[in-house]
Amino acid sequence: MRPLIVVEQVTLDGVIEGLGADEDLAAAAVQRATTAYLFGRRTYERMAAYYPLQPATDEVAKHFNSTPKYVVSRTISWPKWENTQVIAGDVVSAVNSLKARDVGNIVVLGSGMLIQELIARDLVDGYRLYLHPVVVGTGKHLFRDLERPVRLRLVDSQVIDGGTLVLNYSRVR
Repeated sequence: MRPLIVVEQVTLDGVIEGLGADEDLAAAAVQRATTAYLFGRRTYERMAAYYPLQPATDEVAKHFNSTPKYVVSRTISWPKWENTQVIAGDVVSAVNSLKARDVGNIVVLGSGMLIQELIARDLVDGYRLYLHPVVVGTGKHLFRDLERPVRLRLVDSQVIDGGTLVLNYSRVR
């Protein structure tokens, strides 16, 4: 089964919003092993309004545009971004089906509400967190209202861009 990996920008106090998230930074680091993306509606709409308009020489945009994308939405019926399918029904069944076919990683970027559902349903296999050296005090947190602890194992880490720590965790089952 291929893994579902959450890639998220996060502050030292665990907040995932208001950072001016840089999808290019996150995507460039994971795109080699990524064979599908899973988005919530808001993140999908923001990215679909940007990446298809980028020049053909933009490698990150080329990857996003050509890689299969899945958007969880009850309001999008006809996606405009190429290579996109809508998941309007049972998310658990759809994600398990995606994980059972093909190879490579399924990556979730942004999509805070969707991530909460994926965590609650025990569907996340790993996390790539960009831990920024800032404390914002308030906002939506990556891990909230967990019914049980989520055990993780640090796979690797590195420091980039003025102290941002990139942490790769796999889920301990």
